[in-house]
Amino acid sequence: MGQAFGFLFRGSGTQRTSGQLRTKLESSAAMKQSIVSLDLEGVLVPEIWIAVAEKTGIKELRLTTRDVPDYDVLMKGRLKILDQHGLKLADIQEVIGTLRPLPGGKEFLDELRSITQVIILSDTFEEFAKPLMRQLGWPALLCHRLEVAGGRITNYKLRMADQKRHAVAALKNLNYNVISAGDSFNDTAMLAEAHSGFLFHAPDNIKQQFPQFRAFDDYADLMNAIKLLL
Repeated sequence: MGQAFGFLFRGSGTQRTSGQLRTKLESSAAMKQSIVSLDLEGVLVPEIWIAVAEKTGIKELRLTTRDVPDYDVLMKGRLKILDQHGLKLADIQEVIGTLRPLPGGKEFLDELRSITQVIILSDTFEEFAKPLMRQLGWPALLCHRLEVAGGRITNYKLRMADQKRHAVAALKNLNYNVISAGDSFNDTAMLAEAHSGFLFHAPDNIKQQFPQFRAFDDYADLMNAIKLLL
């Protein structure tokens, strides 16, 4: 009788343990891994075109995606200005070679990459980004390419239109919890598509037009907000 009772008791405990394990596994399966997508210029490094404008004295090149919502209009205007002034790819790359990450940007990215996956979604170009990616420790970058002939930038080739939003949507389809941060008009679709989106280093006109996104100007504050969502 005692042996039978002990068998039943052990069996009941096993059933309870199995049930608890099953519940934990189901709960774990419901949890999503997280990934953070970040804009590049203005968030981690200086704005390339502003630096070129300061070097060349061409004030029209100071316009960025913070100022012009239509990226095609912005880029065609830039290419026209480069052509008018005889500026070549090497001239821009020379300026880029002098740039350094924003103060605290590399440290922020290093810490973030130590606790979660990070991908840079930028509307810059491979021909511009390499020196900056080296300084940032070669994070994953999705961007575009330039068309160059005789050293002149003749056109630009988007990897795909609205690539930031599409990238976030794809990550969501892979069952990631996506957290995004950016500073410009061309980031807002990415922020809206993400599970959580933040403005960072955004100018007042962007903050006012998109009040639905919490805005930060300090890396520590952005880090804390992200950690709460991991």
